[in-house]
Amino acid sequence: MRLAAMIALFAAGASAAQGTIETIDPEVDPNGFVEEIEPNRNVLDSPLDGPVAEEPRVRVEAGTGAVVRWLDKVSGDVQEVELAPGEAREFGRIEVRLGDCRYPANDPTGEAYAWLEIRSAGRDEDDFAGWMLASSPALSALDHPRYDVWVIRCTTA
Repeated sequence: MRLAAMIALFAAGASAAQGTIETIDPEVDPNGFVEEIEPNRNVLDSPLDGPVAEEPRVRVEAGTGAVVRWLDKVSGDVQEVELAPGEAREFGRIEVRLGDCRYPANDPTGEAYAWLEIRSAGRDEDDFAGWMLASSPALSALDHPRYDVWVIRCTTA
């Protein structure tokens, strides 16, 4: 009986709501205030329109290699290795190849990013191929059930 009463109330509310639709003048606020629009003013103009100040571009340099850290999530083994561009190393059942490593010229220890190609043993296609950021490895990360790989920094000499 309660369910039937609730359905009846819902139906009554829905039919009552349909009868209360009214049109609202776009220039009149529901509280009775009228918005005056300047005749020559484009409503879409914003005080922020105009020339946008560009941020200064950061000059980047190519490193002589990269320091990469990898983790075997099953055994807990962690290794850190230095790779040269084009060099590949095996860790467990994956192979990591460094394409390039770049860093800001004014801050060689910060914001490094490297192009990595990571492939599982016995596969013809890469598990990961792309730029990995040292400061935010989760933005572009290897999705592997057993291994994690991070770029730590670029080498400069």
